[in-house]
Parts: sequence; structure tokens; C-alpha cells
Amino acid sequence: MKVALIQQRAAASAAENRRNLAERIAEAAAAGAELVVLQELHDSLYFCQTESTDNFDLAEPIPGPATEFYGAVARRCGVVLVTSLFERRAAGLYHNTAVVFERDGSVAGRYRKMHIPDDPAYYEKFYFTPGDLGFRPIRTSVGVLGVQVCWDQWYPEGARLMALRGAEMLIYPTAIGWESSDTDDEKVRQTEAWRTVQRGHAVANGIPVVTVNRCGHEPDPSGATRGIEFWGHSFVVGPQGEILAEAGTDACVTVVDVDMRRSEQVRRWWPFLRDRRIDEFGDLLRRYAD
Repeated sequence: MKVALIQQRAAASAAENRRNLAERIAEAAAAGAELVVLQELHDSLYFCQTESTDNFDLAEPIPGPATEFYGAVARRCGVVLVTSLFERRAAGLYHNTAVVFERDGSVAGRYRKMHIPDDPAYYEKFYFTPGDLGFRPIRTSVGVLGVQVCWDQWYPEGARLMALRGAEMLIYPTAIGWESSDTDDEKVRQTEAWRTVQRGHAVANGIPVVTVNRCGHEPDPSGATRGIEFWGHSFVVGPQGEILAEAGTDACVTVVDVDMRRSEQVRRWWPFLRDRRIDEFGDLLRRYAD
């Protein structure tokens, strides 16, 4: 399967972002892509750098204008499309939601981000309610997709549950970057940790992983920090954690061939699912096993 990763510098205008993404999706489709994955919250700047109730105006219902737009793009380009939207579920109730579209433009399914960070410049708990749809893969014409969002990518439990429910690929729209005070050594450590933990999900579950990150500098509207430098480096790894493709730090469209049949053979060599001691995993349901 040909998979396209669209790594983009965000603009302040949703209309401009959508217009740019539509062009890049068409470019990916022309290159043979069957599955196209976008970055986290791609319709706006990363507004979670500050806490402002005005930013809730960016949210839309699902279905709504955004799903109508991206459904039409998926249909026009004939691709399965993974998007990342700010969902207004009700007044005062909002989610960070990935919506997957089929080739015909219909909604194949959605996933609401489960793990919500609250760190300097990543004040997501102010905006997003944790997801309540569970770790359930989405069935599409190109395969069963285990879609999660950004902070979820650090948790092996979510990846495992997606795999146990039949996911054939893990997908993570992402928004992660460096703070201005990070040293060069710290930047390397962070990037390598981010890449390594996701390669581990591929190995532990015997399935490919696709991660698409934002890129470029976005200022902090409050002036409390010097903003975030989103580091890009969107990548695809195979079921043994092998790097199949990796972008740089700037905007790009990356199309990569992923052998979806390889997972079957890898799981025969390394039958981790067979050997799991599920009778001894009860403590995983506790916050801390002291």
C-alpha cells in the first residue's frame, strides 16, 4: 500500500490550511497514494500554547463544515484520508478527534484522543475532554487502522489494545516540538525518545506505524515563552521497527510503499501475542502497583 504523509507549516486561517492541504492531498493521490495521513489539529495554529476561551470558537461539530470539506477531498482524490479536528460535541464539551474518510468521502470512523497532556505550552486539558470511544480500530478499504493522536503515542497500552482488536497499522497525527530553552543535546534526546517509543509499538505488536508531525515555528500568543519549534520528522516504520521513510524538518509530502503482508510473517517469527501472560497483567488496571 502506498501511504502519504503530509507535513505542513500551519497558517492562522482554516481556509488557507484547508486549501493547502487539498492541494497536497491531490499531489499525493497523483503519486499513487491510497492512504493519506495529516498532522494533528491541521486546520489551525496550535492554539493550546495558551488558555483562552476564545479558542473554543475554532471547534466544529462532527459532522460539520470540516468533515464536509475533507470528505469531498477524499472522494475527489479517491483516497482514504486520516484527519485531526477540534470537535465541538456540545457547549462546554470538546474533543481532539481524528476522523477517517473512505475513498467515497463517507466517514469510516472517528477516534477521540484519550491521553490529554497538560505541560507548559501544551495546555490541552483546558480544551479537550478525554476520549470515550475506546481504543477501537477503524475498518477501511485499505485495511484496519489503529488511529490515535499525539500524546497517545507514548502509551504502549493503547497500541496493544488497538492490535488486539485487529489493527493492521498504527497511525498517530502529531504536534510535538522543542521549547526555545531546550539545548541541542536535549533536542536530540527528545526526538530520539519520541521516535524510539513508536518503533517499539511496531515491534511489540508486529505492525507498521505511521506518524505525521507538524513543522515550523509557532509563536506563543501570550509571550510567556518564545513559542514552539515543531520538529517535523514524520516517519513510517515496518513491523520490526525498521525505518521505511522519514521526512526532514520542513513542509513536504512523503509517499512510501508499505508491505501490509509482512506483518503476518513477522508475527510468526516473533509470536508476542501468543506468549502474553494475560493471567498476570491485572495490576495494569491500577494507577501504581505499590
